[in-house]
Amino acid sequence: MRSRNWSAVFAAVLAAAGVAACGASQPGAAPVPAEVSKAELAKVTLKVGDQKGGAKSLLTAAGLLADVPYKIEWSTFTSGPPLLEAASANAIDVGRVGNTPPIFAAGAHAKIAAVGVAKGPVEDDAILVPSDSPLKTGADLRGKTIGVAKGSSAHGQVLYSLRRAGLSTKDVKLSFLQPSEAYAAFNQHQIDAWAVWDPYTAQAQLETHARALVDGRGVANGYVFDVAGKEALADPGRNTALRDYVTRVAKARLWANTHRAEWAKAWAAETGLKPEVAAAAAERGVELPVPLDDAVTRSEQELADAFSDDKILPGKVDFAALVDKRYAEALAAVGNP
Repeated sequence: MRSRNWSAVFAAVLAAAGVAACGASQPGAAPVPAEVSKAELAKVTLKVGDQKGGAKSLLTAAGLLADVPYKIEWSTFTSGPPLLEAASANAIDVGRVGNTPPIFAAGAHAKIAAVGVAKGPVEDDAILVPSDSPLKTGADLRGKTIGVAKGSSAHGQVLYSLRRAGLSTKDVKLSFLQPSEAYAAFNQHQIDAWAVWDPYTAQAQLETHARALVDGRGVANGYVFDVAGKEALADPGRNTALRDYVTRVAKARLWANTHRAEWAKAWAAETGLKPEVAAAAAERGVELPVPLDDAVTRSEQELADAFSDDKILPGKVDFAALVDKRYAEALAAVGNP
């Protein structure tokens, strides 16, 4: 992928969208192009955005990359927001992100659509504190500095956890850091707490004996989305490849659920994680396919409204406008756990 400041691009789009633009939805579903032949599909290069220990590791471990009938070009991102910025700009075609990045993308009217969803464990969506921290409950975060990747699933976890403790983001200081930066700041006690997800949660717990002040149980929905760029969805060749790709990912997720030890070993080998870190994260749970239905949309809309109520997002976001169910039948054929 060519080097470009996608964060600046996305911020400009968000600023241009403004309050009035947020919440506008596009009438009707986008037209779905006809599938291409096998010969034409072989000419397609699908550009996939990935995160540490993500789809590439999973598909490799499950043995589902050997017979792909198109080429895949992988790009690695530190978190969901920059990945979606790239998808909106047509720099990548598809990628997996947590429950919050699509909301920020919808607020910016990004040119993307959620085409698949899975539900993962929520225990790893944690706000961590050092082992020697005096903080005991979520209410103790008042006046403290929390490191978090802006617009990530951890950002949503912070919002919900603060609300449950009777606080808002105005009662704390959010230090917007990507995971690698936050881990260093956390270890050096430059921040009081760190909101993050696995494998970083497991890594901090095992390597620094960090403890979870609060986690996602009872607040987080655990959803992760396969999100595609609209230009890719409108292209016959890439749309055909995308249908195959998202079903492969769903199959790989089901495989991981019944092969957690094998998945952890492959995860560690692919990412350089310590085997015990990958094993702890895998044991906590894996992401399992679920239907992209109204229940998912409602849950995401509630999270979007919470961000709007907290004035983190300008105006109201319509999450339903981001959903594209064109692959629902193919994904249903894969099955659910």
